[in-house]
Amino acid sequence: MSTASTTAATPVQTHVGKPKWIRVKLPTGKNYTQLRGLVDQYKLNTICTSGSCPNMGECWGEGTATFMILGNTCTRSCGFCGVKTGRPDQVDWEEPEKVAQSIKIMGIKHAVITSVDRDDLKDMGSILWAETVQAIRRLNPNTTLETLIPDFQGIHKHLDRIVAVAPEVISHNMETVKRLTRAVRIQARYERSLEVLGYLKEAGANRTKTGLMLGLGETREEVIETLHDLRAHEVDVVTLGQYLQPSKKHLPVVEYITPEQFKEYETIGLELGFRHVESGALVRSSYKAQKHIL
Repeated sequence: MSTASTTAATPVQTHVGKPKWIRVKLPTGKNYTQLRGLVDQYKLNTICTSGSCPNMGECWGEGTATFMILGNTCTRSCGFCGVKTGRPDQVDWEEPEKVAQSIKIMGIKHAVITSVDRDDLKDMGSILWAETVQAIRRLNPNTTLETLIPDFQGIHKHLDRIVAVAPEVISHNMETVKRLTRAVRIQARYERSLEVLGYLKEAGANRTKTGLMLGLGETREEVIETLHDLRAHEVDVVTLGQYLQPSKKHLPVVEYITPEQFKEYETIGLELGFRHVESGALVRSSYKAQKHIL
């Protein structure tokens, strides 16, 4: 693992060559081809396509897709994220129906819904979040759901709206270890994200989930400490994947985590009691998401 100082405030600015195990497979298969055609024909918006996810072929082949709501402009400026930052557009209150129709057209079995942060809104976007889940349930009663939500600044009444519509999984990503949170997630707080995950469980969430990006300069001990913190807040599912720099203006990759190290984290996570641990270089938040409802 990294030899970065445990007192460093930000990831070291360095260039690291990409190893052989970071290889994106071209998506193939009958189900992928069919869904790709529907997305192009109806101009449907999925994070899978707009984010060029390396697992798109595998997920689509299993009937899983991820959709982003509340626009494509975020009110936060995280150092790892490729989503643009600025003043978001007005809320499209027809969006819940549009997303629900997209899922119906694609025949999605398990949908993951995510969004940008909308700190500009009084409700942080939580009302449209709830209406989206309800619209999907109405048009797609057999589709299971994961909601990958922002922290809503930790405000309970906004979180309660998500719990009330009862998605099978409620996810909120920690993204990184405590020491690096300020550099990686400028407007977020490590403790607040832990509190959000703990509160969701207390409020009655069916299953809670989070994700970490590795290779930003964290140490092995910090990753294990984070896993312990998550279990202390009764998180059920965790994903661990390799951070890949979206552009030169984003935080650099400090190191590429080896497959052996990812395997060790998976073993440690399972021993700690997580129901599911997805750990690998190309793992992303929604990877194998359909398994996480079991």
